Amino acid sequence: MSVSTVVGTALVFGCLAQAADERVVSLYSGAAPGSESWGRSEQVLQGEPGKPRVIFNVARPTLTVFQPETAKANGTAVVICPGGGFFMLTIGNEGYDVAHYLTSRGLTCFVLKYRLLQCKTDDPLSEVLSQGKLEDTVAPARSLALADGLQAIKVIRLHAKEYGINPDRIGILGFSAGGSLAVAVGCDYDAKTRPAFVASIYGGYDLATQNKGIRPDAPPLFVAAASDDQLGLASQSVTLYQAWIAAKKPAELHIYATGGHAFGMKKQNLPCDSWADRFVDWLEMQGHVESANRRWRESARAVADSSF
Repeated sequence: MSVSTVVGTALVFGCLAQAADERVVSLYSGAAPGSESWGRSEQVLQGEPGKPRVIFNVARPTLTVFQPETAKANGTAVVICPGGGFFMLTIGNEGYDVAHYLTSRGLTCFVLKYRLLQCKTDDPLSEVLSQGKLEDTVAPARSLALADGLQAIKVIRLHAKEYGINPDRIGILGFSAGGSLAVAVGCDYDAKTRPAFVASIYGGYDLATQNKGIRPDAPPLFVAAASDDQLGLASQSVTLYQAWIAAKKPAELHIYATGGHAFGMKKQNLPCDSWADRFVDWLEMQGHVESANRRWRESARAVADSSF
């Protein structure tokens, strides 16, 4: 899918009110193409005091920018796509929390708020769970979300210099529905929107590659899930990995024994808690965070040695 809207510098840096170290930028000038007539009011369900947990009825797609400390920055960027069945975005556990961790490892992060189906109630989770065949229900939102994912890569690459990142080191990471979106971007790009790497954390394979196969120049893929995923997405994660390998493209797979669905950045005292560390290790192997990750390890080692 091609994205024709050109975003000007003034729009990209026309930021909404946000925390001092974060910026929110719009993906499009005016209404997003394909949803111009939407009259929805975006809603937020709060988690901890002052911290959004879930966002739904998204009609205006944006990127929230998280930048690392200058000394840690390594020039690599990642678009983060929270999950939520295309009915909502679990923006805390699978968005902002991920960004805070990855910026500590030197990555510049962009949390994508992509377009969703309209919720008819104030309980988006119940609406997701009440669906029969989710694939058919979410098809309209999936195509718009894909356009937003591609546009996110395009906008970031266009303004890579302003963000201090390498335009050839912009990847995409997603969770659940966001994981299927990330993989869809990794299957349906052009020269301006090709991600440098793709990561799917308990994402749905069927939703991700329904219309496109694995491209000859497909980016490297990282996959993680738990065997006891309540939505059965562990097997789809394996299928996704196998498809990438069959196409002779680089891929890495982590299937944890336990962790359930939507483990995100939760701390459950389980091996899956460390998936983000394995993701950074993989990025190091791909050559995207080598210098910054080495500095982090040396610093951690120095702290450990000084404690003895």
